[in-house]
Amino acid sequence: MVKVRRAGEKDLDNVVELVVRLKRLNSEFDPLLKVRDDVYVQVRNWLSGFMNNKNKLLLVAESDDGRVIGVLVSEVRERLFYEPPMEGVIMDFYVMPEFRRRGIGKMMMDEAIKMLREMGAHVISAEFPAQNQISVAFYRKYGFRPMMNTYVKET
Repeated sequence: MVKVRRAGEKDLDNVVELVVRLKRLNSEFDPLLKVRDDVYVQVRNWLSGFMNNKNKLLLVAESDDGRVIGVLVSEVRERLFYEPPMEGVIMDFYVMPEFRRRGIGKMMMDEAIKMLREMGAHVISAEFPAQNQISVAFYRKYGFRPMMNTYVKET
């Protein structure tokens, strides 16, 4: 039975590995998402700040044998100009390919929504590459819809 729980310090190495995998996957969608050479250091430093921050939520899916097979990185942000004022933002969400299509993503999403609500979020958004149609379909299935667009130009 897969268990979804908050990540702890002992999970950091595994979580870093999964987030780096996701960042590399993202690079397939757009050349401006090419990962940096120091991506492991950057991800580790970034995620270290999630462990004891009341506005950050780092979830893992753990397999029967104790392996971390999924990660969801999110936070609650204040929307300065809009109602409702607090937004839960899913920044990274990854399940190892061999564990997909087993309901693990649903378990993680359900837990994230519940916990983000408990943290004060009244709206939840997700960030992912625009060309990632698998993510588009996944989030639409949960009732998410497009709200903002980000356009980029290399200079």
